[in-house]
Amino acid sequence: MPTPLLFLASSLLLWLSSPGPGFSYLAWFALVPLFYACDRLTPNKAAWYGFFTGLGYYALLVYWIIISLGTYGHLPGWICGIALLLLAGYMALYLAFFCATLSTCLNFIPAGSPSGHTRQPSFISPIWIAPSLWVTLDFIRGKLFSGFPWQDLGYSQFNSPLLIQPASLVGHHGVTFLIVTANALIFSLLTMHGKPRRPLLPITFSLLLLGSAYGYSVVQLEKNNKTAETASTFPVAIIQGNINQDQKWVAEKQRQAMEKYITLSSDTVQKQPVQLVIWPETAMPFHPPASPLFPEILSRTVFQDNYSLLSGAPYFQKTDSTIDLYNSALLVNTDGSKSLYYKQHLVPFGEYIPLADLLPLPDPLVESVGNFSSGKSATPLSAGLAHLGILICFESIFPELARREVENGANLLVNITNDAWFGRSSASIQHLSMAVLRAVENRRSLARAANTGISCFIDPSGRITQKTELFVEAGVTGSPLLLSNTTFFTRTGHLFPLFCLTALLAVLLRVRLSGHFRKNR
Repeated sequence: MPTPLLFLASSLLLWLSSPGPGFSYLAWFALVPLFYACDRLTPNKAAWYGFFTGLGYYALLVYWIIISLGTYGHLPGWICGIALLLLAGYMALYLAFFCATLSTCLNFIPAGSPSGHTRQPSFISPIWIAPSLWVTLDFIRGKLFSGFPWQDLGYSQFNSPLLIQPASLVGHHGVTFLIVTANALIFSLLTMHGKPRRPLLPITFSLLLLGSAYGYSVVQLEKNNKTAETASTFPVAIIQGNINQDQKWVAEKQRQAMEKYITLSSDTVQKQPVQLVIWPETAMPFHPPASPLFPEILSRTVFQDNYSLLSGAPYFQKTDSTIDLYNSALLVNTDGSKSLYYKQHLVPFGEYIPLADLLPLPDPLVESVGNFSSGKSATPLSAGLAHLGILICFESIFPELARREVENGANLLVNITNDAWFGRSSASIQHLSMAVLRAVENRRSLARAANTGISCFIDPSGRITQKTELFVEAGVTGSPLLLSNTTFFTRTGHLFPLFCLTALLAVLLRVRLSGHFRKNR
């Protein structure tokens, strides 16, 4: 097959394996054509092909940015198109680097090798290089420029509990590592064909690793099921108001929106009494202490029906001569006590503009973006026996935030979000998929309340229940488990990407000191 078609095949297979198209099994061999192509090219050519492969893949993956910025952000089409190309192009740079490095390693020749030598030493096998390299690049993308770890490869398996349990050991990066290992293994087996190019040691290791991971998942699922039989539960209701994004912030519509949430909450708890009701991100589109609606809301919900209420709301805080605005989660308990969580990781160009004072940005962009401050505390909010680790919208894609909440004592994770910005695109299911891995990593139940969907409960094994449809009003109840034991990931396993980086640097240093590379064949 011509080299460009090999890269195109990997690009399409990667996209088809992602949430949305949903053919998750394709991820386990989606990179094989790319491996073949990199084996034929010099690092420079592999980098260019890798970039355009990534550009196509990520443009298909995050196309919804046009909907978010255009339909709901009211930005001109040309800005939306440029934003999509810039974001996809930035993400594609990581795949370009991956391909260049992979090509370098596949064309490695040990120093002193005779002419025509084709055998690779064990330490340079793609089975050692590719998984660590991919995880390292994902980790860097999740940190650089405030981080954008959207849809790392491991998230493609979110709907397969039997395949994602290793996340409780080494996080979603560990699932990614296994997927890339499987791809490297298939490539190594297919390219043996009588030529001793692929040493048996890494092949044997990868088979044992994949087998062990599968065995761990089987055992862990059974263990989780037994734990569920005796663990404490906490009755919770999730309310999906389905408030139109164009009307959400219109002052005249606020009472109408609150009536909808109050009615949905009342109807839901009358069918099934609960101790906590969760409303989505900015369900209260006003500053609660300053609104005459707020006392009425509490009297008709918390105090009338005797449950704690957690709701998203904008919150102002005065500090000296300035006023800071926060995207917050407000918890009100039946005794009248209140506690707040301020969103820590804000959305760039959505809730704030990086370097706004320095960059010559178009006026429509500046006017359409919020100016929020970021919170600092990861202390859980307490509602009776439940200690709530809050993740507001975008925060659910950052494993470190959920891990810190659990480390600080959270026994129930809560993700409140407003995914109306995504329309009916695949972004809503992509966003949900990342929340699933937060539950598995920390072995915590997760309750997810989204303004327009998808709202649901996620158990500690990653199973989704009470899942709502998009753009409907809904009230669902569940009894998530309250667990207190921490996973290896929560304690130590979150350092796995750093282990991959260290191992990768050691191998590349040895390559640099002990050989050279073939020219393009």
